[in-house]
Amino acid sequence: MTRLADFVMRRPWWVIACWVALTGLGVVATGLVSDRWLMTFSIPGDPGYEADQRAFERLGNGQVDPFVAVLRSEGGDVTKVAGAQAALDAAQKAVPGSRMSSYFTTGSDAYVSRDRHVTFALIYPPGAAGFGELPDAPARAALATAAPPGVTTHLTGTIPLYNEAGAGGADDSSILIETLIGGLGALVILLFTFGTLPAVVLPLLVATAAIFQTFTLVWLLTYLTDVSLIVQFLIALVGLGVAIDYSLLMIFRFREELRHGAGRDAALRETMRHAGRSVIVSGTTVAVGLVSMVIIPLPVIRSIGIGGILIPLVSVVAAITLLPALLYLIGPRINALRVMPRAIVEGSDDMDAGFWNRWAKLVLRRPVAVAAVGLVIVASLVYFGVQLNPSDAQAKDLPGAGDAHDGYAMLMDAGIPAGVTKPFQVVVEGPAARGDLTDAVARVAGTPGIAGATVPPASRAGDLALIEAFATTDGSAKPTRDTIARLQDDAMPAIRDRLAAGSRATLAGTPTQERAFISSTYGTFPWVLAFVVLLTFLLLMRAFRSIVLPLKAVLLNLVSLVAAFGIIVIIFQKGHGSEALWGVPATGSIISWIPLMIFAFLFGLSMDYEVFMLTRMREGFDETGRTDDAIALGLSRTGKLVTSAALVLMFAFFMLSTGPGTDIKQFGIGLAAGIIFDATVIRALLVPSLMKLLDRWNWWLPGWAARLVRVAPSPLPPRGST
Repeated sequence: MTRLADFVMRRPWWVIACWVALTGLGVVATGLVSDRWLMTFSIPGDPGYEADQRAFERLGNGQVDPFVAVLRSEGGDVTKVAGAQAALDAAQKAVPGSRMSSYFTTGSDAYVSRDRHVTFALIYPPGAAGFGELPDAPARAALATAAPPGVTTHLTGTIPLYNEAGAGGADDSSILIETLIGGLGALVILLFTFGTLPAVVLPLLVATAAIFQTFTLVWLLTYLTDVSLIVQFLIALVGLGVAIDYSLLMIFRFREELRHGAGRDAALRETMRHAGRSVIVSGTTVAVGLVSMVIIPLPVIRSIGIGGILIPLVSVVAAITLLPALLYLIGPRINALRVMPRAIVEGSDDMDAGFWNRWAKLVLRRPVAVAAVGLVIVASLVYFGVQLNPSDAQAKDLPGAGDAHDGYAMLMDAGIPAGVTKPFQVVVEGPAARGDLTDAVARVAGTPGIAGATVPPASRAGDLALIEAFATTDGSAKPTRDTIARLQDDAMPAIRDRLAAGSRATLAGTPTQERAFISSTYGTFPWVLAFVVLLTFLLLMRAFRSIVLPLKAVLLNLVSLVAAFGIIVIIFQKGHGSEALWGVPATGSIISWIPLMIFAFLFGLSMDYEVFMLTRMREGFDETGRTDDAIALGLSRTGKLVTSAALVLMFAFFMLSTGPGTDIKQFGIGLAAGIIFDATVIRALLVPSLMKLLDRWNWWLPGWAARLVRVAPSPLPPRGST
């Protein structure tokens, strides 16, 4: 790091010119990559997914959930109203390439309410499942225009409900706006943190360069592998927070060295030697959490891991090259141009004064009490965290209002089963698909949890036919899992036994794929967890030259993660404040991909603060040989840094939660709440108090462990010496 500092000091303008050129390239790449994102989900190897794909290839539709056209007659049996069928036909024609199933095409009462006042039709749009918005307005308008007098119409279904919630898609302008607002929030926090204009501007410049350069690398990456659309949100907001965090650490140390009388060159060398090293360790721990996503056997998740790993790595490079060049040119003027009164910013920079010094003394006097308070808070959140139920959002839980929500309410009021928005499909292939499937339909319809089943004429194509079935509960509801199990264990074997030779039948449809996604994701999660924990432990053991400190860090990070899950369980799964604050009712579940993504990002990001703090504590112990002095030094010198960094990230993630859709809200709040919880309860309460209680064992690294990570051993200090 010292050699790198010397290189930057010899060529500061050259380093800055390179970053200016790279940033310009990044601006261009941001536009070029917008057409290259992976926009689809897939579950390779899953029988249900593969069967759905074969059906999609033959029929040209059905890969996305259907539009649900609803008709209600106030005067009697809606199926007897002249023009009702024509209205449904008009809605289908407004969606070119679609197919439709209804009472009028099948003759099945499964499409009609018990009082026969309400009927519905399923219109399967063409196209592959993905992130883009699928317009439903043409079908809605055609349905309403063609409706006969006395018949009320609505168009609902999963896609219209998502569209109504504003969650159907996201464009570059919305991402830019969220990033700008996040940057504005970071600016305010930095003003209160540093109080001088150069110290405020530099982190934002570094973050800007890092974000655009990450887009350049991701653009190049798209020529080697698919990269999910989700990565663009992460680059913009996570990149903003991470780059600013690393810049904060560097600037804090640089100003501290200047304040202690070091010259510009010496201050920068010390900053790079200590803070620069911490930045590298921190960025590596964040990258470890993201690279673990490669273990998950799903292309979308893997692409998020591969693309996301570039975010901390580019931020690290920017923080140890571009920022030192800027700091070298500015030098002591980093403290010039004060824009915030000194009294507001005062106290936090001096380890012998200010809040964090007083807090360190309190922790050292009362470690048991402080640890007990922290553990009570953590235990209460962990209690809720272990109740986490990963599952996709049910139709009733999607926020918003309008025709789609009115139509869904009309279906539920009429007693139509909630499963019609996400129907099951039994894909029959081979000679049996051309024949009579009455027995197979009866087997499916007779399964507990199934309200009705039929074979729509439009769902046949040569040697392929689809049995359409409706569960009594929403396809994403917990009871539907039992229905899936009964279909797979009882109905499907019986159907296969009676099929003609050379035929096969496969349970498919959205509910089946959702369960397969969760099984594929969380079935390998123990391996993901083991990989992240072991690699992080080894990295920290090398960085801290200790066995106890990295073990404590990993365990506290896991506890912090479960506590973060507890926060989103309380808010969204249990519904305490979700509707009042975010307009989302209690969901009874957390959307399936969110816990995994929170784990991938939060584990590494919260470890940043552990690295910031413990690196300084290890430095303090190496200087003084006393645990108390090390804890006091670490808290006093990094307390404000950790708090400021956490506030920046919290604000960025909170801005993410203002986006449309329950999934984005849960993701943003989970990260925002997890970050601030970790920076306060974990880092301010549990870390210092437990270190005080562990005393001399904090610093022990036996010879065999030191050889494993290729560092000098750290003998256990004599009793009473610390």
